[in-house]
Amino acid sequence: MAWFLDQMQLSEQVQILDVGGRVSFWNELSQKVKLLDIVNVEGDRSSLTPIVSRPWMRIGYGNALDLDFKDKSYDLVFSNSVIEHVQTWENQVKFAKEADRVGKALWVQTPAREFFIEPHYIAPFIHWVPIPLRRKLVRWVTIWGWMERPSQQRVDEVIAEIRLLSFKEFQSLFPGCEILRESFLGIFTKSYIAVRRPLGKQEEDVVPESSSAQDHRSFSTTSA
Repeated sequence: MAWFLDQMQLSEQVQILDVGGRVSFWNELSQKVKLLDIVNVEGDRSSLTPIVSRPWMRIGYGNALDLDFKDKSYDLVFSNSVIEHVQTWENQVKFAKEADRVGKALWVQTPAREFFIEPHYIAPFIHWVPIPLRRKLVRWVTIWGWMERPSQQRVDEVIAEIRLLSFKEFQSLFPGCEILRESFLGIFTKSYIAVRRPLGKQEEDVVPESSSAQDHRSFSTTSA
């Protein structure tokens, strides 16, 4: 979080869209922001819901491949370790285009395929193994397999869901961005971050709504 804030130099008027994130991730946010919307596919489709203890934070439904927001409606689109979960290269292209369309600035992070430890299975080298062999090994040679004891169906679902990106692939998805490298032990690159920094101080825009929202759209309140 500290590196993110240092790199982006956000103003207190910034409006952020977190695609695929969780409220708990932002517990360490030390800076005041104007608005933080967090959207997920399992969110409430009817509205973006403010949180009681943090009214500047809202949660709701959002499909990363088809975001229901107007072009450049957020000062920053943020996403942490989500783009590798959308199954296919074609979906990753859609993800990148939607993030670029909706956000004036970007911060999109993903684990590096070149890093020798696969972070979802918590095991070395398993992501470099051909899928037919990986299907047989995941339950027996990874910490995830030992802890979760997944069925073969669950193993297949996870393998189909996760597609790690190489540096060249990630760079091609975000051609207008700087690609930062997060290192492990100062030697190995463990993740990539596509960054497009804000151009000066954010304007005091209106609060973003989904592009299909109506004037009478209601906002309920919940706690988290």
